[in-house]
Amino acid sequence: MSGRAIAVAVAACVIAAVVVAGVLAYLRSPARGLPYKDSFAAGTADEWNAFGGTWGIFDGGMRNDSDERGAKLMTGSPYWRNYSVEADVKLLGEDGDAGLIIRGSNAENGVDSYSGYYAGLRTRDNGLTLGRAEHGWGEDRVAPVPGNVHAFQWYHLKLLAYGCRIAASATYLPTGKTTAVEMTDKDCLKSGAIGLRSYSSGGEWRNVVARRATEADLQAMVAEARASSNASSGSAPFIFGSGSLPSHLPAAPTPPASSVQSIASLRLAPSSGTMQATIHGVVSLTSPALYVQDSTGGVSVVAASAPSLKVGDEVQVSGAVEPHDFSSTLRNATVHLLWARTPVSPVSVTASQAATGAFAATFIEVEGHLQSKSQGAANTLALDLADGNQSFRAIVDEGRGELLFRKLKPNSLLRLRGICVVAPRYTGNLTPFVLLLRSTSDIEIVSGPPWWSARHLIALGFTLLLLTLIGHFIYSRAERWKLRGILEERQRLAHEMHDTLAQSFAGLGFQLQAIRNRMPEDIPAVHQQLDLACDLVRHSHEEARRSIAALRPETLEPVDLAPALEICARKMVQGGEVSIEVSRVGEARSVPLRVANALFRIGQEAIANAVRHAKPACIGIVLQYSEDAVRLEIADDGAGFISGREARGFGLRGMRKRAAAISVHFEIVSAPGSGTRILVTAPLPPRPTLNTWPVYLWKRLWEIRPHDQAGKQTYPHSDRR
Repeated sequence: MSGRAIAVAVAACVIAAVVVAGVLAYLRSPARGLPYKDSFAAGTADEWNAFGGTWGIFDGGMRNDSDERGAKLMTGSPYWRNYSVEADVKLLGEDGDAGLIIRGSNAENGVDSYSGYYAGLRTRDNGLTLGRAEHGWGEDRVAPVPGNVHAFQWYHLKLLAYGCRIAASATYLPTGKTTAVEMTDKDCLKSGAIGLRSYSSGGEWRNVVARRATEADLQAMVAEARASSNASSGSAPFIFGSGSLPSHLPAAPTPPASSVQSIASLRLAPSSGTMQATIHGVVSLTSPALYVQDSTGGVSVVAASAPSLKVGDEVQVSGAVEPHDFSSTLRNATVHLLWARTPVSPVSVTASQAATGAFAATFIEVEGHLQSKSQGAANTLALDLADGNQSFRAIVDEGRGELLFRKLKPNSLLRLRGICVVAPRYTGNLTPFVLLLRSTSDIEIVSGPPWWSARHLIALGFTLLLLTLIGHFIYSRAERWKLRGILEERQRLAHEMHDTLAQSFAGLGFQLQAIRNRMPEDIPAVHQQLDLACDLVRHSHEEARRSIAALRPETLEPVDLAPALEICARKMVQGGEVSIEVSRVGEARSVPLRVANALFRIGQEAIANAVRHAKPACIGIVLQYSEDAVRLEIADDGAGFISGREARGFGLRGMRKRAAAISVHFEIVSAPGSGTRILVTAPLPPRPTLNTWPVYLWKRLWEIRPHDQAGKQTYPHSDRR
């Protein structure tokens, strides 16, 4: 390689290294992606990843309806360092907390199963809490919130990290009162993403913003935290626990036990007239309709007035009963929130059981294979599924579902949890029931679609065909290169023998003849010995020339075997009285070069043996082509020999070895005085057709050759070893 080429290569390597370093530096930049603003109002949240909970976009914000302890929703870059995150936060329960995560990483499902800093509003002690999670919770600071922490009220929460100092503040939006807290972590987490988190309570978040922070921003929040601490130092201790009734709701009169009906009893309501009823149950769905469930069943509620509810709330509902075939509806209902509980567990059923209507308005879990998916009305996703011969449909608000919607593949096995409804409003009389899902978190992919789909099988077939053709092409080329190498080596040996051995014989003959010519005529014994030596040299010279001619590949240059053997035979009998008859039967076919070479050598040896030993008057050469074989016959009308004694002849043994090398049938028919026939039959590859080419390729690539006499593996096709 020249010096200039080396310099160019070094320069290219340096440029590539600089580009890679630049890309890595950009990807790891603490500023990449900041400032960040959520797109909940636009109905998208594909960049967020959920770890537990039932997350979905609701009313321009992100909502978690689950009371799961430690549900998280994460986004952002793991390389963000000094920045702040803020959002409007609302608690959806009376015994829990909700807030923000900063510098988060290694998130998993489970309680406090992440690394990062968390600040949240907690109803249990009416405080703003700040601490660090390291797959376990370590609380550092709690500041009392003036006027207590109220569920179903909006707060503005801000969390800032700069260096190893963390600060948080919470502002009650209706009054504008702010509480702040700060901490210093000597062994702090250096970087991480942002997240939303709730604990034992649902929550809502909106207007989530993350931006780079400066030391001045930190000092402002620290001053705010110290002022907040001084303002609360002389205040009365905050209340610990707020009771079973949400503090922002008026007390609801509790009806006597005799007035509360089971949901199952509503089906007995008369179809005519109006019947008022009061039920006591747990909210199982809030959107697109309100469903309440007790131990006997579920009911749809059309409320005239209702507080802000979430899944798991225990409620008292009074309204007019509207019975249906399998469930009922309470219309013009009044809903009173009694207590925040954990959501009910689904009843695991089959699609056939759900289709009977026995689980109408009930929260169930069912499995099915996805048949198709589509965008439904009112910003919903519709999934058509089947379990055996039973088909059904699932409907879910789009929310964060766009990313999951793209991942769902036809024929995947899904496990879904939702409210089973049989009303024609949802089924359209096309399916026996429809599942109304709370969020896309209620969709679980049990297994992907079967690998052996029609498209995959076609692609695999084409791939195997392509690989087979490529393998066959490479093998054929390798065989040609191998044979070409052998022929070139033989040609080189022929030239070497011509330039050494043959010329030496010629020189010896010339020198012996010169000595014989100079010898006196009165020494007959010496003359006789010199004549014999000259004859031996001449004979050896002829044998050397014959061997050289046999080695040279130029003997294979005629178009096919018949002309090549005819030329060879006429040269051997030139000047004699032996006649040569050549015939060809059938349509000439292309014969593999290795087969043609072996047949030519066998025919050449057979002709030479006939001329040398049989003293024939005529030699016949017949080449017969068929669909799957070529047959060579060399026949003479000479002396013949006794069958079985041919093993003593070197020429016949050589012909047998050549025939065995390419796995062809070799036969000698001879008797004293009846001439000799040598028959060689070599199989040929069949002509590929639409029906035969797969079998042909299979045999070419995979069929095992029978063992020859020497114990080596051979193949039935004559152009392969």
